[in-house]
Amino acid sequence: MDLAYLNQIPAEEFIQRRQRVFEQMHDNSITVLFSACEQTRNNDCTYPFRQESNFWYLTGFNEPDSALVMIKKDGHTETCLFLRAKDPLMETWNGRRLGVNDAPSQLNIDNAYTIEDFRNKFATWVKEEHFDTLYIKTHQQKHAIPNADFCRNLFVNKQIIDLSHILDEMRLFKSRNEIALMQQAGQISALGHIRAMKETRPNRFEYEIASEMLHEFNRHGARYESYGSIVAGGNNACILHYTENDQPLKDGDLLLIDAGCEFAMYAGDISRTFPVNGKFSDAQRDLYNLVLDIQKYAIKHLIPGNCIQDVNDAIVRILVEGLVKLGIMQGDVDELIKTEAYRQFYMHGLGHWLGLDVHDVGSYSKNCDNGDRNSKRRDRPLEIGMVLTVEPGIYISENADVPEKYKGIGIRIEDNLLMTEYGNKVLTSAVPKEIDEIEALMQNT
Repeated sequence: MDLAYLNQIPAEEFIQRRQRVFEQMHDNSITVLFSACEQTRNNDCTYPFRQESNFWYLTGFNEPDSALVMIKKDGHTETCLFLRAKDPLMETWNGRRLGVNDAPSQLNIDNAYTIEDFRNKFATWVKEEHFDTLYIKTHQQKHAIPNADFCRNLFVNKQIIDLSHILDEMRLFKSRNEIALMQQAGQISALGHIRAMKETRPNRFEYEIASEMLHEFNRHGARYESYGSIVAGGNNACILHYTENDQPLKDGDLLLIDAGCEFAMYAGDISRTFPVNGKFSDAQRDLYNLVLDIQKYAIKHLIPGNCIQDVNDAIVRILVEGLVKLGIMQGDVDELIKTEAYRQFYMHGLGHWLGLDVHDVGSYSKNCDNGDRNSKRRDRPLEIGMVLTVEPGIYISENADVPEKYKGIGIRIEDNLLMTEYGNKVLTSAVPKEIDEIEALMQNT
């Protein structure tokens, strides 16, 4: 069974990733990582299977009910995979399995065993080899908790280290192969947004536009969305994670779409906001241009050596000055910033890491090496190889105490940035965001 079509990352890269984990493990230690499992949708039907990102990152293996074990003892290393056994009857009903015999050669691992043997084999290793340290994820998927607890119980009074400390930092910096896949994810996501602009018109439903995008993703080789698409017309755009997508689109409203495809496991993540009827009103133009100016400023300054926090602080001032100028906020700009009065209109951050997960892993704090991984300050200097989103927004509820013409307007503009030696590269630039470009595209369809 050739697995090359499944991952599109060379086999050598998975080997190199595991080697980097070994290099960071203490001697006389063992690492365990569990796959995702199939999730029940209803009765005996399951959701489409999506592998746990860390497990995929180290194995490229796309089956459920598996466990990866990495052993480092006296300078020697061994990689073992526990997986489902071959079963002709189950494979007839539910699809092919790799099986124990083919796993070592297909996945470039040392040994393979059935998943049913995991507990006995793991306990035997711990008992006979007297390991000092266990590397395991602190926060486990619900299905993996029993096996994770079993492993931890074998290391009572020994050292247990959160494996995420190693994997999060590795995944934060993208390889050349990962960047190529993320460029493709960004391009396909952009094509989906372009199709949405072309197909949007009054009285269509939000879910119709979502389906247009998914069709575009599919026909370019991306079978799934990287997250549940947000297709929010009018005041729905003021709900940040709106996913009902079940309302008709109204003439005169804006439509905010936050959507991206997953290509070869890597996420695209784009937001665009445009008029349902193809023409911005004056009030919509005012707010849209403010958000666009903010995003352009952020893109210019989100480069290696700078940090998200400093750029966010700068764009907050631009935001508040703009809202005061439009009469949406009143008062002294410095005081409005100090009291965070603007947060009723801009309540999220400027961006987040992007990769195998749409909200990808990695510390945002410059003190991550000192254990300050949960700091809310995003003051870590950006470095070459990082990928992040830049997504300022303004959200004015229909119940807000503002001039009537601005009520019920939500705007977000989001792109994906790769940090490079030359500054940054916008991976999602193919989809229009200038007002005249958007209007021309929509009116010429």
